[in-house]
Amino acid sequence: MVISSKTARYSLMLEQLDMSLVAATVLTIDEGLLMPDYESNNAVNATANLGSDSSTDVDVDVDIDVNTDATATSLITDVLIIGAGLAGITTALALPNTLKITVLSKAGLEECSSHYAQGGIAASLDKDDSVNDHIADTLIAGAGLCAPDNTSRILTKGQQAVQWLCSQGVPFTQTTLAAQKQNYSSTDSLDSPADSATDSATDSLNDSSNQSNATTQLTTADLHLTKEGGHGCRRVAHADDATGLHTMQALLAKAQLATNITILPYHEALQLLTSSASTPVAPSTAVKSPNAPNAITAIHIQPQGQLPRQCQGALVFDHTKQQQLTITSRAVVIASGGLGQLFARASAPNVCVGDGVMMAWQAGCRLANLEFIQFHPTGLALANSSFLVSEALRGEGGHLYCPLTAERFMVAIDPRAELAPRDIVARAIAAQIATNGLGFVHLDVSHLPALFLTQHFPQIYQTLLALGIDLTTDPIPVAPTAHYSCGGIVTCSDGLTDVMGLYAAGEVAYTGLHGANRLASNSLLECVVVGRNIAAHLPTYLNAHQWTAPLIDNDKLISLSSCLVLDKQASSTQLLDKQASNKKLSDEQLLSKSKSLSAKNGKLQQQATNQQRSKPQSSEQQIIKKISTENYSAQSIELATISIELKALMSSHLGITRNAQSLQQALIQISHWQQQLADMKRIKSLSLDIECLTVSNSSVTLNELTQFQLARQLQLASLIIQSAYQRCESRGGHYRLDYPTLANQATVSVIEPEAAEINYAQHYQAYAMAESG
Repeated sequence: MVISSKTARYSLMLEQLDMSLVAATVLTIDEGLLMPDYESNNAVNATANLGSDSSTDVDVDVDIDVNTDATATSLITDVLIIGAGLAGITTALALPNTLKITVLSKAGLEECSSHYAQGGIAASLDKDDSVNDHIADTLIAGAGLCAPDNTSRILTKGQQAVQWLCSQGVPFTQTTLAAQKQNYSSTDSLDSPADSATDSATDSLNDSSNQSNATTQLTTADLHLTKEGGHGCRRVAHADDATGLHTMQALLAKAQLATNITILPYHEALQLLTSSASTPVAPSTAVKSPNAPNAITAIHIQPQGQLPRQCQGALVFDHTKQQQLTITSRAVVIASGGLGQLFARASAPNVCVGDGVMMAWQAGCRLANLEFIQFHPTGLALANSSFLVSEALRGEGGHLYCPLTAERFMVAIDPRAELAPRDIVARAIAAQIATNGLGFVHLDVSHLPALFLTQHFPQIYQTLLALGIDLTTDPIPVAPTAHYSCGGIVTCSDGLTDVMGLYAAGEVAYTGLHGANRLASNSLLECVVVGRNIAAHLPTYLNAHQWTAPLIDNDKLISLSSCLVLDKQASSTQLLDKQASNKKLSDEQLLSKSKSLSAKNGKLQQQATNQQRSKPQSSEQQIIKKISTENYSAQSIELATISIELKALMSSHLGITRNAQSLQQALIQISHWQQQLADMKRIKSLSLDIECLTVSNSSVTLNELTQFQLARQLQLASLIIQSAYQRCESRGGHYRLDYPTLANQATVSVIEPEAAEINYAQHYQAYAMAESG
């Protein structure tokens, strides 16, 4: 199979798409959303999706070994990796080549957060930096909730991780750019938080041998380092301003050369297959659902004191052939990404709806700190764009201004100004937006050298230019957008979960590295380090079945068994409208204010007013209009409507700020939607076992699959909201208006598995005794 990342346009019927993602799908088909070529099993056209008509598109041909047996409904492999982003592909490449590895991608290979990462990968690489300093900055950003041991273990391997990426051919930016910046700005004063002393140290590096050639491998000493919010120095290695794109292209090129790696695009994992460790499930003896003999179900956790569960594969839906596939494996790695698409404005691609988190929870894994959703401060605030404006722009000296007053507001909020941690900057921007009523603030880098900006940030420059914004002269409208989940599946730094044979890495996992607020560019590092750690541990597990459950200090269990005490007067029709309480300024008021500003401020004002007036229909309006005019069933429209409204609910009630009343109302609304699904055909209960949706090789329909997916998203949303409701404090990315201060003790919110309450010490002690006996 050939994957080519060339800009392409697709026109596909919505019946071929995952309707639970219809809200995002309708709007992104024209932006290059990958879909299968149903006429051939030999080619899929793809796009790097760098923005409309971007001149930074890069072509790459990657030959992928795929299963081409059109009749196959089962597959056996040594290691199944769910997710083809940085964590998943790193694990695949680092595993011994004697193992047969199968990697699943829910959509096209570029539909992962790793592909869109801009800033870079943080590691202590500079001679004036240290791992201890990196750890200290991470702990500060994490607001008391980082796991110190795991944080140290992961960050200590930073230099090794970046060097490994260099060895894989990742084209990191080298130090020549620093010298160029020095030349370009010889007559300019960079009035910015970026420290000039560090710039000089970087610029002074030898630039005569900086440009790599085909025969010279980069080392970490060659790399240009930038600075981002929360970091005390320059420690972010990057590949221009498209680090994720270049990294994934290099690693996928390596993967296609590995004869032991099979990558299956458009294969969506639905449920993990687990069994008691003493009675493995073979393909011919898999447990069947009593309601559907052809549908394989997940097996519940064993009671306390019995042997632990063991993960042995997954149920998968092949979207290209519209059929179910059973994959049996000796070990499984979940690297499926985050849950950003539960929100209306998110940087994550359409596939990131938290399904990996839910699969693990159903299989017997604990979840932790789901309430900590990080909002990136500077998402592009034009129409419904999901494009991020990299934090590196602020790292290089960008300023945030109020569009109405031209006030640089961060200076009065934090001594680090624009380089404060993301949670602080995001809340400050949100407060400005609540006051100015425009829906955005301005990020301005026009005082920086134009040539440096165009060469250092080519993707951002070209993308914005295509939208009519020249960042070398114009301010950029930005607003916070849901960006990263700091919680997830409980794991250790080696990726082990509570279920034997099941590993997790990347945004789907909770190692404790990010605490209550992720430090910028630590996520790519975690993907590589934990992915390689999994690859080092997994052969030992396959040979000796050695397994240790991850431990959490200062954990606090989230109560799901007893109903929360909700406001009985609240109803799903009385949900808060936050925007209503923050009435926008009228055009007349804007124009009146603009007369009192300077000429520069007047320019900023006029742009703000024009952008406000020219906003197109909302994504919700466009989608409802689209599906209402096509030949879709009432049930399909209802499912799409719930999906859209769920995003809006999460954004308004679980956004940057929360309170008890809004969280209660959100839970009531979600319960109402769950009841709607329960009333639909073929949905028998609110349980999320596979028998809730009769998935069989012969009779599954996309409408049934959509019901299952949406039910799972609603359940996940409920878990997140209940975690937020029971954290009665403000810490990091979780800010409660009714509890604005820190609690006396920092605790980790833990949700026990759906299937059973487990005493983990007894659980694994029983297994150890059985092995020794």
